[in-house]
Amino acid sequence: MDLDKIKTLIDFVGQSRISELSVTENDTTVRISHYAQAQDAIAIGQKDSVAETPKPSASGGADTVSAPVFGIFHRAPNPGANPFVSVGDSVDVGQSLFIVEAMKVFNAITAERAGKVVRILVDDGQEVDAGQPVLEIAG
Repeated sequence: MDLDKIKTLIDFVGQSRISELSVTENDTTVRISHYAQAQDAIAIGQKDSVAETPKPSASGGADTVSAPVFGIFHRAPNPGANPFVSVGDSVDVGQSLFIVEAMKVFNAITAERAGKVVRILVDDGQEVDAGQPVLEIAG
C-alpha cells in the first residue's frame, strides 16, 4: 500500500465519525483509529478503545462507564460465550467489560477502576451512542 493511499485514509477517518478503519491490501493491513478523547489524534495499530472517564451516577457511589463510540453493544466476546461481566462481578483495572462493534470493528472496553458491577444499563445487541452510559461500577 502506498503512502498517498494511507494519507487519504487518515484524512478520511479524521474528518468522519468513524472511530477505526482497517484496510488490507496485498498482505499488508493498516488500522487507523480516531478517538474522541484525543481530538484529531490519529494512531495506526491501536487495538482497544478505552472507555471514557467514569462519571458519578445517580445510584450513589457508583461510576458510570459509557460507550466511547456509536455501535452495537456486546456483553460477550462472541455469540454463545459467557459475558465479560455480570451484575455482582468484581472487576480489576484493565479487565474487559464489553465490546462496541462499529462498522465490523470490535472495540474492547476495559475497566479504568476496580469495583463491583452494580448495573448493566444496555441489552446485548442494542445500539449505543458515543457517551451513552452502559454499566455502573461501585467501590
